[in-house]
Amino acid sequence: SLIDPLFFVTNFKSIKMKKKILLALLAVFVVIQFFQPAKNDSDDQSYHISKKYEVPADVATILKGACDDCHSNKTEYPWYAYVQPAAWWLAGHVDEGKRKLNLSKFTSLKVALQNHKFEEIVEMVEEKEMPLKSYTWMGLHSEANLSDTQRQTLVNWAKAQMDTLKAHYPADSLILKRPGGPPPPAK
Repeated sequence: SLIDPLFFVTNFKSIKMKKKILLALLAVFVVIQFFQPAKNDSDDQSYHISKKYEVPADVATILKGACDDCHSNKTEYPWYAYVQPAAWWLAGHVDEGKRKLNLSKFTSLKVALQNHKFEEIVEMVEEKEMPLKSYTWMGLHSEANLSDTQRQTLVNWAKAQMDTLKAHYPADSLILKRPGGPPPPAK
């Protein structure tokens, strides 16, 4: 015969199993929506970088559009930040960004660390490592797609802040000291 009766029985069981798996996944998806990570919305700006350093309007615009969501105490969340598991991924991303550079707590750092953070800003922006590609992927956060001119503006500003620090502090106070070892070589 052309039609095997076992084919239908096997396929029917397979379809029932797939349906059960899909329903279980849907249930898990619904349940995890009740577990939302804490939002980064304290907006505490007591030690914001602008409290000590001049931040011209063009630089402030760049920082707000390309940096603040991950590197400050105030994240403006997109719609998908309320859907799991994207919200967990985003929360981890923001936490990591703030650990590496928090513009809202910048002036609470030791002056050598502030100087080092300016060096890192220069390096990351010049090498186009920041903003992250995942942040601007598929047109998300289009304001963070920095032009070469905007990148140069940010780099020049960070270098000018480093020059200001050099003019006001002894050179050895601007070197980030390694615990238990000699300071890094001067540039």
